[in-house]
Amino acid sequence: MADSAKYPAIEPGMSPRDVPAAVTGALTDFFDARSAMVADIDEEFSHVIGALADFTLQGGKRVRPAFAWAGWLGAGGDRGPNSTPEDADAVFRSVCALEFIQACALIHDDIIDASDTRRGKPTVHKVFEARHRDNGWRGDSAHYGRSVAILAGDVALAWADDMFHGSGLSDAARNRAREPWWHMRTEVLGGQLLDITAESSGDSRVGVAEKVNRFKTAAYTIERPLHIGAAIAGAGEDVIAAYREFGRDIGIAFQLRDDQLGVFGDPEVTGKPAGDDLREGKRTVLVATALERLRATDPDGAHYLDEKLGRVEGPDDIAELRDLIRASGADELLEIEIDRLTRLGLASLESAPIVEEQRERLADMGRRATARTW
Repeated sequence: MADSAKYPAIEPGMSPRDVPAAVTGALTDFFDARSAMVADIDEEFSHVIGALADFTLQGGKRVRPAFAWAGWLGAGGDRGPNSTPEDADAVFRSVCALEFIQACALIHDDIIDASDTRRGKPTVHKVFEARHRDNGWRGDSAHYGRSVAILAGDVALAWADDMFHGSGLSDAARNRAREPWWHMRTEVLGGQLLDITAESSGDSRVGVAEKVNRFKTAAYTIERPLHIGAAIAGAGEDVIAAYREFGRDIGIAFQLRDDQLGVFGDPEVTGKPAGDDLREGKRTVLVATALERLRATDPDGAHYLDEKLGRVEGPDDIAELRDLIRASGADELLEIEIDRLTRLGLASLESAPIVEEQRERLADMGRRATARTW
């Protein structure tokens, strides 16, 4: 496992560029602290937790902890608006727990989507499918891989609570933050359910896709992390309301950009195969908008796109579906909407009663998130 001593020290004035590496350091410390507990259970469990550690530590933008940390700073958390400031190390550890929820979501999402790769590497269920096959064990290798990955994701979800509640925050700060923490966990699971139900039922209504974006991504990625950071700081409702408006708009724009990348993105950038959303049959806002427009201008094209989603047989099918989406003009409309939401989100920060030097930091984070230049 990585040596956490090489990671940046946790300081309120830490550069935003150092936050991802500092998150990895805090997560490394947590895994190290749990290694003996895991080893006492069984060597096989240690092997699974090692794979979870590799998955959690190997990369990612660390968007959620970064926004929660910036939310705490922007609300004046390091200055103690109500009383004595919370210990910065404890606050940072608490927001790093968000990465365990992200690990759980991604591991389970890869099972749901039957994805073979994540960030250019085999998904967790594929790692354990190969382990079963290579060892010549009994039963179905794919079933074993999925079963182990489900349990690895469950551990990540449990450890998110462990890391958050064991971070060293004061009881008062944890009590303030528990409400947005509870909401966030429920919202992301509800959003995931809506997503898979839309795929299975063929529900291509734009409103349904927008609701998925709100709860599966926006609330969980930016809105609630900011809310959690503000709550830890003891911020007032005016700050929380501004953060939530900013987080909702920027978070939805973030997901709309992801919708574009899921269809038109470069695998070298996304870490997933080209046209993966089309292969998986994702009913995104991009696809729903394309279907809505094609039904008015090219009914045959709309029918073909609808029928082929999730049933593509190769690169030629993906290219055809991409061409239909482009012909509908949905990609251009999405770009306009991303720009509109970004401007709305940034405007909500302008009059927010937050620490002045953190205002531009948050605005820059929002711009980079929606452009995917994080």
